[in-house]
Amino acid sequence: MNEGAPRAVTPWLIAPVVALAAFMEIMDISIANVALPHIAGSLSSSQNESTWVLTSYLVTNAIIMPISGWLANTFGRKRLFLVCIAGFTVSSLLCGLAPSLASLIAMRALQGATGGGLQPVGQAILTDSFPPEKRGMASAVYGIAAVVAPIIGPTLGGWITDNYDWRWIFLINVPVGVLLVMLVQSLIRERGVAARGPRRSVDWAGFGFVGLALGCLQVVLDRGQDADWLGSGLITALIIASVIGFVLLTWRELTHPDPMVDLKLFRDPGFAVPFVMMLMLGFMLFGSTFLIPAFAQQLMGYRAVDAGMVLSPGGLITIVLMPVVGRAINKVDTRLLAAIGFVVGGFGLLLMTHLYLGASFQTLLWMRVLQAASLPFLFLPINNMAFRDVPRDKTNNASALINLARNFGGSIGIAFASTMLTRREQFHQSRIVENLQGLNPAYGDLTHQIGSAIGAAPDGTTTLASVYQVAQQQAALLSYLDDFKLLGILFLALLPLLLLVRAGKGGGGPAPAH
Repeated sequence: MNEGAPRAVTPWLIAPVVALAAFMEIMDISIANVALPHIAGSLSSSQNESTWVLTSYLVTNAIIMPISGWLANTFGRKRLFLVCIAGFTVSSLLCGLAPSLASLIAMRALQGATGGGLQPVGQAILTDSFPPEKRGMASAVYGIAAVVAPIIGPTLGGWITDNYDWRWIFLINVPVGVLLVMLVQSLIRERGVAARGPRRSVDWAGFGFVGLALGCLQVVLDRGQDADWLGSGLITALIIASVIGFVLLTWRELTHPDPMVDLKLFRDPGFAVPFVMMLMLGFMLFGSTFLIPAFAQQLMGYRAVDAGMVLSPGGLITIVLMPVVGRAINKVDTRLLAAIGFVVGGFGLLLMTHLYLGASFQTLLWMRVLQAASLPFLFLPINNMAFRDVPRDKTNNASALINLARNFGGSIGIAFASTMLTRREQFHQSRIVENLQGLNPAYGDLTHQIGSAIGAAPDGTTTLASVYQVAQQQAALLSYLDDFKLLGILFLALLPLLLLVRAGKGGGGPAPAH
């Protein structure tokens, strides 16, 4: 009997409830980003100190997410889901009422910990509530939440902060959380925990290794760029600690009879390959979501809300295409659908290498729409491939790992894009400055044109300042174009991975030979 609602309740009522819980949690990862300057000013702290509001959430979220499968198997999915929603709601309330930065960071850590189980447990409930032939459309509902939430999070956060107060970005979760608790309690049925036999001893060592490996890695990804990566003793120590943690975690979980994280799932290429593809999907989604608003604000002078509006239509196209791909997934080989997604997404990123400083709002918007159109062709087929051969009793564990892949891929994508942006800007600026000297005829023409345009003083000081400003702008532009190009190439390079996955449609059966 499937876990889910009683027989009188259709699983289609479960899908939006699960999706709303995931949407609330995923959006909170990004919604606070644009509010950091307001938080810092309100709580009398520096901008650098306020970034721990983000880091504390991501660290505890990353630690809890991979062990959520074990927690669900041990205590029951419905029970864990309710505890996560209630804890997330209460911690959101406390975040909104926090009197100091220290208390806000602590409550954000609690919010991340309680929210860590919402995505994987929700997806596991959804997967087991529908027969294989209907999971495509059900996953489309969940996919809308998983993919659209990080897109609209910054826009919504900016609007709330500008028009009300930063505390409301947390307080809006409270009524939603209360509603979700009531809906989950009435719609979702628990599968008997006792039926699985006596409970085994807790793998505390495994839990410690998870915290060491993923916690340290998340801090490295979130703080590494500001600390100059290996130039910082703290970041270097955290990298070493994370590597040691991963080695110990692998050894422990592969030998323990009841592991916190079921790494044995990676022995099957049918799960391991989709895991890598989901990691890269998060990489592309969050990396490009970071770059595009930054480009619009830094080089085109957009306000935060206007930069966020560049992303919003992409969310709409994702919502429209999710059900379309959800229907097609039972009729078309999932590898073909994923190939379409990789090609469209990669082409969309490479197209952005043609941007220039005078690009219009509509140009940015349509380029983002093209990228967003690839997401349904990736999210749904990859999820289907990952769960297709997973035994029913391993659904919780598989869901924990797949959701971890998307989230950590996002963290890696943001860190990668941010680091490459800084390094390439330094490179291009040094190359441009090399040519700003009197022996270069083009330099003389440039200074004359700028001096005439601005009515520069005879000493040329104003002209030199303007020339340097132009050089900085061009270096920044070229660094963004390099980032988009590299993301696009990496994305297209994933196409051969599809050859390592067996053919099959969404219903689970193999695709017919041609």
